Amino acid sequence: MKNNKKEKKWSLREDIQRRWQLYLMLLLPVAWLVIFCYVPMGGIVIAFKDYSFRKGVFGSEWVGMKYFEQFFTNPDMARILKNTLILSLYQLAATFPAPIILALALHIIGGKHFKKFMQSLTYAPYFISTVVLVGIMLQCLHLNVGIVNTLLDMIGLERIDFMGKASYFRHIFVWSSVWQTTGYSAIIYIAALGNVDQSLVEASLIDGANRLQRIRIVELPALKPIITIQLILAVGNIMSLGFDKVILMQNNLNMNVSEIISTYVYKRGLRDMQYSFATAVGLFNSVVNFILLFLANKLSQKFGETSLW
Repeated sequence: MKNNKKEKKWSLREDIQRRWQLYLMLLLPVAWLVIFCYVPMGGIVIAFKDYSFRKGVFGSEWVGMKYFEQFFTNPDMARILKNTLILSLYQLAATFPAPIILALALHIIGGKHFKKFMQSLTYAPYFISTVVLVGIMLQCLHLNVGIVNTLLDMIGLERIDFMGKASYFRHIFVWSSVWQTTGYSAIIYIAALGNVDQSLVEASLIDGANRLQRIRIVELPALKPIITIQLILAVGNIMSLGFDKVILMQNNLNMNVSEIISTYVYKRGLRDMQYSFATAVGLFNSVVNFILLFLANKLSQKFGETSLW
């Protein structure tokens, strides 16, 4: 056992000496991960303390589950959780299959130049910042000067206050995300389709399979492992809707459906300076995400052959 350990240690040292440039390149991202992802996790203790700037993290009074109880007994909790789940599930249902469909369509379409053009066209919206995207939506959907309402007026239909009616908020949020992220998310599926065994494609053509049958028999089975992994990760992030886009689209008229956990934490933590309460809500959100990720991975292990661990 001692000899094996020595050999293993010497092998690692020798590998570092031979490939020191690669390990040096690895040092920066690992340092970033530790400093910005693992070190801040120590701040979780704030959720169990009555935190104040003057006393600091360790000097603040320990209050246990006080702020968790405050959140669970808050009359707005049910509405906030409901809004978060509905918006997250709606977004997952719309944004998850879209890149798969796009990748399959681009894979089937003939013409190298047309395929590259379509891929670039759908990929470009991803680089638009959230602030700019919401600004474009506000201008296009404006009640008086927006292009959408101008067109509705031209064809004799009534103008619609898209941003003022709560019933439109979720649809605008989700389908603008589909437009922005589909091209970028499709890259991994396009890459996987490029590695499909061509002998299987030729065999399906010889057997007389049409395009839809070829997708079902050849392409989709090739994408199955990637689809499974992506779905597990997506389920593990159901409760993690970013607050930036929501809060930019939020107003007093749609607040009833647009207030979600991330915006609630932002307002209570930064605006109202209730750091312990906001940390407790954020910790609850993270724990729920971890449980969902764990369950999704277990179900994938049980009913499929692919899982994260």
